[in-house]
Amino acid sequence: MSILQEALPGARVLDLYAGSGALGLEALSRGATSADFVELSPASLAALKENIAALELEPRATMHRGDALRFAGRLPPGAYDVTFADPPYNRDDAERLVALFRQTPFTRILAVEHPAATVLAGDDTRRYGDTGLTFCYAP
Repeated sequence: MSILQEALPGARVLDLYAGSGALGLEALSRGATSADFVELSPASLAALKENIAALELEPRATMHRGDALRFAGRLPPGAYDVTFADPPYNRDDAERLVALFRQTPFTRILAVEHPAATVLAGDDTRRYGDTGLTFCYAP
């Protein structure tokens, strides 16, 4: 998160494959104006709803139940400032998301977590043990 510290104050954040919302909630705590969370799992959505309520972040935090790739695919260029994505490692969603971003840069900065061995068409990749974090920047 510290890599993006300067981009967060005042940012519109999107958290794809949100799970419990840790990334988007952290962004809000670091000055983001708003965060939209996209998640499909009912259990994760319940945990996310509890976390948003416990932190009293409504209306700055908005939940969307749905498929993250479909959600991102409907966005116009520049819809968000910073987007976090932590797709399942057992599918090709990370690659598909980066390809979608390259076609329509729906965010200024896209940060995608993935297995360290996976190579994405990003602008900067950091590896931490078994995990990779690739950043893509809008032109």
